[in-house]
Amino acid sequence: MTDTHVPRPLTAAAGRWRTFWFAEEPAYPLGLVRIAFGGLVVAWTLSLLPDMAQLFGTGGIVPAQRLGPEHWGLFATWPSDQGLVVGWAVLLVAGVALTVGWHSRVAALLVYLLVISFEHRNPHIFNSGDNLIRIEALILAISPSGAALSLDRMRTVGSFWSAEVRPHWPVRLMQVQLSVIYLSTVVTKLRGDVWPEGTATSYALRLRDMTLLPVPEWASTSPLLMNVATWGTLAVELALGILVWNRRCRPWVLGAGVLLHLSILATLSVGFFSPAMFVLYLAFVPAEVARRPGDSIRRLRWRRPAPRPKHADQGAP
Repeated sequence: MTDTHVPRPLTAAAGRWRTFWFAEEPAYPLGLVRIAFGGLVVAWTLSLLPDMAQLFGTGGIVPAQRLGPEHWGLFATWPSDQGLVVGWAVLLVAGVALTVGWHSRVAALLVYLLVISFEHRNPHIFNSGDNLIRIEALILAISPSGAALSLDRMRTVGSFWSAEVRPHWPVRLMQVQLSVIYLSTVVTKLRGDVWPEGTATSYALRLRDMTLLPVPEWASTSPLLMNVATWGTLAVELALGILVWNRRCRPWVLGAGVLLHLSILATLSVGFFSPAMFVLYLAFVPAEVARRPGDSIRRLRWRRPAPRPKHADQGAP
């Protein structure tokens, strides 16, 4: 007879794999991610409005959308300027609905379809941050994104500040996405010349058309400062890609990542990449931490003194 016994190490590894992806927990982190992402979508949508006609309209710089499966989009089916305005309005409403958690999955799906439609309508103006927004929308569309901190929960159980217990694979997908982004970024940068030479930060800070807060020339041309900044950036990104999985190191590397992205936001015009990364950071917030605001609100409600009767402050006749 053939021995079908599975070796114990393989069984243990399979159990850890299932636990990593499908262990159940209150969906508070997913709700927190959804709220932040919805706000990001609203800001992204509003940023399109001032130049929408020039960038996407039939009389703009790209009068017609390129056709083909790889360029699919709703505006290829409805290419008029009226369709563009309707699509923009629906995207704005879907972003608001996603923020408050109203029909969350439908809202996330609409966000995904419309973001990809705008990106394919004129792909020349978008960057990696916009692509990340599309990925995050897809993850939320296939996940139970209204399972916590949502009007969907209020409709079912009567409380916004509550959460279902669900397998945490959507949060894991976002965590893995963060790690993959940073590790692939480090590998790509090290394959070039300017990052290993320690000069990449200097070049970036001297691109005046992308600079928001000008850096003094003595700093942007200092070999010591720019080598520290360049290799420091690589060190933080590498730490985020690896050490973020260590619970003791996680707060420190995420804090370093926040400082890194804030410095980028203050000095360079890089679109929505940093805010989109911050959305992924929230996937690492523990469920017990994400539920604390709701617990605090409930405690305040319980401690609220009952109103005094009207006659309590009146003297006896």
